[in-house]
Amino acid sequence: SFMELIFDDNGLHLSLAPLTLTKPVAELRFGILTIRESWEGFFNAFKGSFDSTFKTEEYLYSKFSPAKMDRECLIIAGNIKPSETLAKVVWELKEGEALFANNAKIAQKGTTFETRIDFNAQNELLFIEKPWHLFQKNEAAIQLDFNFLTKNRISQALSNTNSVSNRENIFLEEGAIVEHAILNAATGPIYIGKNAEIMEGSMIRGPFGLCEDSTVKMGAKIYGATSVGPHCKVGGEISNSLFQAYSNKGHDGFMGNSVIGEWCNFGADTNTSNLKNNYSNVRIYSYETRQLEESDVLFCGTIMGDHSKTGINTMLNTATSVGVSANVFGAGFPPKFIPSFSWGEAEENKRFILEKAFEVAASMMIRRKIPFTEGDKSILTHLYNKMA
Repeated sequence: SFMELIFDDNGLHLSLAPLTLTKPVAELRFGILTIRESWEGFFNAFKGSFDSTFKTEEYLYSKFSPAKMDRECLIIAGNIKPSETLAKVVWELKEGEALFANNAKIAQKGTTFETRIDFNAQNELLFIEKPWHLFQKNEAAIQLDFNFLTKNRISQALSNTNSVSNRENIFLEEGAIVEHAILNAATGPIYIGKNAEIMEGSMIRGPFGLCEDSTVKMGAKIYGATSVGPHCKVGGEISNSLFQAYSNKGHDGFMGNSVIGEWCNFGADTNTSNLKNNYSNVRIYSYETRQLEESDVLFCGTIMGDHSKTGINTMLNTATSVGVSANVFGAGFPPKFIPSFSWGEAEENKRFILEKAFEVAASMMIRRKIPFTEGDKSILTHLYNKMA
């Protein structure tokens, strides 16, 4: 039977901002795949046939399919990444049943439910409620995706110019190029996507996921658990960070405990601080309360929304939150909260002109042969006007 899969933001739109300002929660990359891709991957393996839609903010429907709920549907919490066991239980739900774990609803079959089923999660469910959960739980997420993506498959051969430990924990997809690199998979799996390249002299400790068409530049130093989405270029020193897709940190500079959206670019020698000098927990900007909030997090670098950029030699404070389409440059540390469409030193409160933001986005996207659509334009316009 044909099913509508509805990925519900679960009220976390602002809690996961700025990453979710331009997309539904389930579209976040967590591990190697996005949350939606994980669910779809398992359901495909169960031979399911379905369409995916979203229950998200109104303004995002210009780009993402809205839930119809006019036929057989399965509503899934968009902030939970499934294990195979969880996906199977959800896939087998009957009309009118809802699955809960620790009082949180995971999924529901049909538009209403009468029967509540409790899922006994032996090992912790992989869920996110704050941006930093993405890097904190990324090790488990990469391992889960690695197992799923490589199950019953044989890796492409790894060239013997490389220095390797735990070869069986490394998987190369078709067209992947890796020469003269050091790969240590004793600390976790290393996945290298289709047509991706790890250039010579790179040092990589797993868990690490490099997606399709991405590049690790020469002499990079990458610590796990790090995920590099499709069509990214990364270099320099990176530790426990995630790049969603189409973003570049091509040069030297340190990035740690960070989550970077799509179409972002880091100028050479941009550095992110990920630990305060006094070793205290960080305060992070909250889009819900619109102020800096105390957290229980010791390590946190930069959380950056889509289409944002830094100039060369930019210094980013511990726990910096950058909105969408911001341009960060100038001497000294910029503020810890950089609103969307900021331009240069935020104290002066200059704003990017919207038409200019469109031009930059379009020209960056066209280089990757991705159209800058009316949907994209409409989302950026909404965010621009809302900030005014």
